[in-house]
Amino acid sequence: MLPWKHLLRPLSALLLTAVVTIVPATTATAAGTDRAATATSRGWNDYSCKPSAAHPRPVVLVHGTFANSVDNWLGLAPYLVSRDYCVYALDYGQLPGVPLVHGLGPIDKSAEQLKVFVDKVLAATGAAKADLVGHSQGGMMPRHYLKFLGGAAKVNALVGIAPDNHGTTLNGLAKLVTHFPGASEVLSAATPALADQVAGSAFLTRLNAGGDTVPGVRYTVIATRYDEVVTPYRSQFLDGPNVRNILIQDLCALDLSEHAAIGLVDRIAFHEVANALDPSRATPTTCLSAVS
Repeated sequence: MLPWKHLLRPLSALLLTAVVTIVPATTATAAGTDRAATATSRGWNDYSCKPSAAHPRPVVLVHGTFANSVDNWLGLAPYLVSRDYCVYALDYGQLPGVPLVHGLGPIDKSAEQLKVFVDKVLAATGAAKADLVGHSQGGMMPRHYLKFLGGAAKVNALVGIAPDNHGTTLNGLAKLVTHFPGASEVLSAATPALADQVAGSAFLTRLNAGGDTVPGVRYTVIATRYDEVVTPYRSQFLDGPNVRNILIQDLCALDLSEHAAIGLVDRIAFHEVANALDPSRATPTTCLSAVS
């Protein structure tokens, strides 16, 4: 019988290998430059932007696993820029030799990158606090920053779109890892962030110990019942004061967005993000929000 490691390594590293093989490093560098130019040309990551009186806090967008600071936000970033927000997005969790897709490194280290980025944004804008909006891992990782790295003093609100706040079972597949000798070690070595996001991981146990939230921060979670990545979908919801948990189908039963679409293209979800960032000017979210 083949060692379990030989069977499981492709499951944790197949996508990484494909990316490195198909996209040469020089091409990836050029593509990264093009993406950065795209962000600036569309109005985000503009460090000359000064927050308005109506929207006094900059918005920092935090991408998900296997994503980056531009592609994850081609829908939401322009949506917020057009509503007079100063918008910024970072890359984090990079692995050596893996271009274009990030959010793969240890999540506690990624939170340290977020801390540095928020400080940079606050210094550039002159704002006292920022608002954070994250998709998938990007909606959960900032909670480590808030809880352990002093982020609560610099953040007003955290909006998580399909965040894996309590990990994921991947519809039960993640539980299989515990049945294969050495599987957890292989997963942790190849893609640490994936191991950190499995329900019951040491990272998540520490993150959620003593409560889901910290004082002084407003939390919003936007989930879809059709999420096939963060399962069960209700595990995304948070408990605590200043928390609003939203199931997008309660606002529009016709919304069929799954895990990726709710963060990438769902304007109904985007409307709820805007409401969370500016609750004093919030308007009802309905199916018609898709065209507003």
